[in-house]
Amino acid sequence: MTDVTRQQLHQGIIDEFRANGGQVAQFTDRNLLLLTTIGARTGEPRTWPLAYIRRGDDVVIFAANGGRPHRPGWYFNLIATPTATIEVGTESWPVSATVATAETRPQIWHTIVDSSPAVADSITQFQSQVPWEIPLITLTRSADSH
Repeated sequence: MTDVTRQQLHQGIIDEFRANGGQVAQFTDRNLLLLTTIGARTGEPRTWPLAYIRRGDDVVIFAANGGRPHRPGWYFNLIATPTATIEVGTESWPVSATVATAETRPQIWHTIVDSSPAVADSITQFQSQVPWEIPLITLTRSADSH
């Protein structure tokens, strides 16, 4: 799939998500959110539809990129600027991003396995396709958004 086709697919998902209160027909088996980051190179906002898992009040996303040979663009955006906005259903709020460390990764992974074995299986499958460890990112609601 070319980058243009992928962008068109993403935009279709984003439009359907926003038109239907967070529901997207092809993702009824997964929790889906929209993540808006600031482009690391462009400084422009970029929105991405992503699967997620709840972990208490936090949200966990995973930079698997479908098993493609490179990390997704949104991951580099969060590394450069670890603040973003997420949309879940009809709500939107600012978040700060933290990449799991060797110490925190096992607990986060345990949450993923317990919350959604299907998502854990997908991440494991994608992990087998890439030589780098798939980052797990926790998104925490920003203090000023309450």
